[in-house]
Amino acid sequence: MSFFSDAPKPNDIENWVCVQEAGTEFEIEMAKNYLSSLKIPSNILSKRDSAYNLNVGEMSRVFLYVPKDYETKARKALVELEEENPDFDTDTEQD
Repeated sequence: MSFFSDAPKPNDIENWVCVQEAGTEFEIEMAKNYLSSLKIPSNILSKRDSAYNLNVGEMSRVFLYVPKDYETKARKALVELEEENPDFDTDTEQD
């Protein structure tokens, strides 16, 4: 059930693709730093409403984007990161 008709959605940026989404910026920052160490460029798009301290639901989504050319490499790296660190629970987007 959606509270808002225009709920935050990934993949609306030309030539970039969302490879991960989470409820906290911390999770996305960790993934971004890991991709950076592998020389994979990425950007964070936060749709968190700063008026509320939420980390669940539609008002708290944070997205990690990579250029389309790096999508396969980034998804593979994030899967490997999760396999190597079971406590690192990613919410990886699958298209």
